[in-house]
Amino acid sequence: MALELYNTLTRKKQPFAPLDPERVRMYVCGPTVYDYAHIGNARPIVVFDLLYRLLRHLYGADHVIYARNITDVDDKINARAKEEGVPIGELTERTTAQFHADIAALGALPPDIEPRATGHIAEMIALIERLIETGHAYAAEGHALFHVPAMPGYGALSRRSTDEMLAGARVDVAPYKKDPMDFVLWKPSAEDEPGWESPWGRGRPGWHIECSAMSAAHLGKVFDIHGGGVDLVFPHHENEIAQSTCAHGTEIMAQVWMHNGYLQVEGEKMSKSLGNFFTVHDLLQDWPGEAIRLAMLTTHYRQPLNWTEAGVREAKRTLDHWYELTAEAETGCMLCAGVLQALEDDLNTPKALAAMHELRHQAAKGEAGAADCLKACARFLGLLGQSAEDWAAWRPGSVSVDETEVESLIAARAAARDGKNWAEADRIRDLLAGMGVALKDGPEGTTWTIAR
Repeated sequence: MALELYNTLTRKKQPFAPLDPERVRMYVCGPTVYDYAHIGNARPIVVFDLLYRLLRHLYGADHVIYARNITDVDDKINARAKEEGVPIGELTERTTAQFHADIAALGALPPDIEPRATGHIAEMIALIERLIETGHAYAAEGHALFHVPAMPGYGALSRRSTDEMLAGARVDVAPYKKDPMDFVLWKPSAEDEPGWESPWGRGRPGWHIECSAMSAAHLGKVFDIHGGGVDLVFPHHENEIAQSTCAHGTEIMAQVWMHNGYLQVEGEKMSKSLGNFFTVHDLLQDWPGEAIRLAMLTTHYRQPLNWTEAGVREAKRTLDHWYELTAEAETGCMLCAGVLQALEDDLNTPKALAAMHELRHQAAKGEAGAADCLKACARFLGLLGQSAEDWAAWRPGSVSVDETEVESLIAARAAARDGKNWAEADRIRDLLAGMGVALKDGPEGTTWTIAR
């Protein structure tokens, strides 16, 4: 089947036809680099990494351009740098490196282009100047603001009423605004804040103008896919559309707007006050990155994802089995048709995983080629990316065991079993279980992992 994607703008699933099949372009909003990425930040990374892999498969790796930005100028960054007493550049470099390391552990491919906001200030200023020239923006008291009433179609993406938009945008009441809905394109900077010279004085860009400038600079005035979390539909993506279409004189900014659903933790909204706030960095101490990735893929990207310890534990167990079944599998197998068809149906990962579980059953029964296909499909999804030995050797950072002691106890248990001293063998197994060690007996001997 042909690729179909759900378009937030039209509220329906539709066949995807790139503007230029030789240059398929996708832009996804990236992180604001002031702290570790949390698990909610990781969901769009995983979702759009999978879409990137699928587009490369369908159109060729050389014909897909994936841009994901870094926001490195923002009030949150300024506040965190002041709190830590470090230069802003030091903070953003450190947190960007942390972000790269964490998402690499989740199996995410690097984007083709990773523009930084601070590298595109000139483009932002030029975009604002065009908006002022066309009557869609104005300058006031060192600010430049987009005048929402100047765009009749404003609100088409979110489909909210004016009252809902006012509430959702948490608009600042300011005397220099012509309309309460008007939003900031440029604002003044204090002496201790980052700032650039502009026609409106020394200042810095608003958040929304950054993505409009960076996407146009690298993908053009109109491109194929714009993605991000559902929390960005309004006001961020709504404002991007307003800025870009009005500045460039185009009807659309992107053909398809895609948004992944919210993430909850154990059925509740994630928050530090509830004690259920998890960063990717913290989770990687307790779980392999592939298990985190698989746990995310078990839910369709447009649906809310309930992150649970039971879910990631089950994902780890699934991968344990897949690695065992595919340890000797070949890597050149074609992608299973059922998996590909599921992914072409708006990234239907639950359906794709169901097809892979069928392959797992076939591989367990020794059916020819099943293990090879399972490995090929898993790798396409960004899984089974290491050797079975390396996977088995993984240990959670939060659990400390003396490996020499474990191996000694396993040897003592083997001796007890050889002597048919089953009570002693069971005692040692229970002792190891109390240490957090799970044993698996096989023809080649006993292997062990940290029980999760």
